[in-house]
Amino acid sequence: MSHALLTGLSRTTEPRTALRRFLALDAVVTGANGLAYVAASGPLGRLLGVEPALLLGLGAFLTAFAAGVGALAARPRPSATAVKAVVDANAGWAVLSVVALAAWLEPTTAGTVWIPAQAATVAAFAALQWSALRATAGAAAR
Repeated sequence: MSHALLTGLSRTTEPRTALRRFLALDAVVTGANGLAYVAASGPLGRLLGVEPALLLGLGAFLTAFAAGVGALAARPRPSATAVKAVVDANAGWAVLSVVALAAWLEPTTAGTVWIPAQAATVAAFAALQWSALRATAGAAAR
């Protein structure tokens, strides 16, 4: 991703600010998703064709993950190691979502649309965060 694209998406020319914004956005979206899975695992499970117990567990994980990402975003200088861990987790989630869809889940039509859309969103967060982290490292080297 180009620096110009990052600047446009984050509305800043400061790479560290962009990184923190992408982390914060990830925390908000992931946290909302996790809370929805926890609060409505039964109805969402029926809608998506995914076991409610699986959604409940995923929701608890996502809520905790979002809290950690939010805490990282709140730091003036997020640790590169921690950001890399978030990027890796997001990339892993995206891949595992697609594998689960192909290998063992039997979702409804809504689930067949939702699961890859969610995977694409999480993959986009990983790409944005990785690009912003690289831009931050580049800015620090100057």
